[in-house]
Amino acid sequence: MSKKAAKDSKRSATLQKVKEFKDNFKEEGDHLVQDVFPAKILELEELYQSMTMSCLADIHVDLNIPVPDPILFSNNASGDEPSGKKRKIENDNHNNVSGTPVMILPNGPAPSNKKLVVLAEKLKPLIRDLIDHANMMKMWIAFLIPKIEDGNNFGVSVQEETMGEARQVETEAATYLDQVSRYFISRAKLISKVAKYPHIEDYRQAVRELDEKEFVSLRLICCEVRNHYASLHDLVLKNIDKIKKPRSMNAENLLY
Repeated sequence: MSKKAAKDSKRSATLQKVKEFKDNFKEEGDHLVQDVFPAKILELEELYQSMTMSCLADIHVDLNIPVPDPILFSNNASGDEPSGKKRKIENDNHNNVSGTPVMILPNGPAPSNKKLVVLAEKLKPLIRDLIDHANMMKMWIAFLIPKIEDGNNFGVSVQEETMGEARQVETEAATYLDQVSRYFISRAKLISKVAKYPHIEDYRQAVRELDEKEFVSLRLICCEVRNHYASLHDLVLKNIDKIKKPRSMNAENLLY
């Protein structure tokens, strides 16, 4: 076999694989809309209904950071130091609050909020699935777009509008993962404040408030992911004919 024939054979095999790749996308896209999206909507709805606002009272956890016993200072009744020097030392102690040096927590590590961790671990795969599915839908429609021609492009406009919606869903879903990771960073900073200033109750309350806020945020994310699946499913089904066959070959339709 000549070099040219071998090159042509290799090119033909490559093009055949690309064609199979596109055909597979077209089949997967149809399966996605008809079967996967409805299943995801029901799964997310069930999870959302389980995350009721009454659960807020049950998500708080003990930080495992005890309040240390107060340290009593001697008044130095023997009178070895002048009273002026004693007042200066007392004033310095009052003005410079440096907190408690944290070498190790006496009762062991401060735990994460396990209930919120479990919820986050349930939601993260669902968010990643939405990103993948939105991307797959985008490519499915892209492969269904016909070649560029003059006139009769209304169906193509429908395809492009649906692709734009899928692209927006993909972008928004990526921000949900960022929200989850930011919560753990914020909580860690507050926990370090509690460890350094264990006697200040406001820092402990701030951790409880952050946990409640994160529960509400996770609940909203679950709702939004469900809504994205539902809206994409509804949009595609309402325009399925134009998406699959954007241009009609009927002479009557070609007039418009």
